[in-house]
Amino acid sequence: MHIDDPQTVPKGTIQRTALILSALENAERLTLSRIVAATGLSRTSVHRALEQLVELRWVHRDGMDYQLGLRMIELGSAAAQHNMVRRAALPTLHRLHRISGCVVHLGVLDGDDAVYLEAIGGEGSAVSNSWAGKRLPASSSTIGRALLAALGSDSPEAERVRQTRLAYDQEQCRKGFGCAAVPIGRIDTGQAAALSVFGPSARIGDRRLLVSVQSAAAEIWRRIQASPPTGRVAGTWQHGHGAAVRS
Repeated sequence: MHIDDPQTVPKGTIQRTALILSALENAERLTLSRIVAATGLSRTSVHRALEQLVELRWVHRDGMDYQLGLRMIELGSAAAQHNMVRRAALPTLHRLHRISGCVVHLGVLDGDDAVYLEAIGGEGSAVSNSWAGKRLPASSSTIGRALLAALGSDSPEAERVRQTRLAYDQEQCRKGFGCAAVPIGRIDTGQAAALSVFGPSARIGDRRLLVSVQSAAAEIWRRIQASPPTGRVAGTWQHGHGAAVRS
């Protein structure tokens, strides 16, 4: 549907481009008509912008369909490589994946959303439908609740997560699978980070795995604190002060 109110239609080139790329981010591929409907921009504006984005390799055209191009993948990969939290967490994420066999996620808050900085696949990768850059509502996702707790939310749920050092769901997203998330900390930009694992319910419910996830989060926290000053973490979350996982 077009946005008829001229006050709500983005005027700037960058704003229009951002709308188009966001529409493509949320779908594997879209036709011109569907991009027009998703953005509310005029067909002429969308077509002109898409032609330029295709030339820049930010968008790929396949017949009548458009999808994000290789250049966007390259830029996203470069951004992830330069992210301090991801660099500090990556060795621990891979080790946790190896010992658990679960999908392991590293997430941060962006507004009201939890965003995966990293997703390392495992037995549940086919059903977890997760990837680096994926967004989830923070208030209703397991990793989002851990992030809100790390950021200092005063909700009863956030307080419970801080006390237990665990946000936990069984079969919320997929039957037979569960998810557990642990806050890592709040970085000095006012951002929060958290770690989660997704896998078969029996495995996610194993107390030994949950303790391993908590230990991994604490290890990442220590590594971030040891990073250069530009990437240090504000001392607002102390691992070990909450309750341990109870059997």
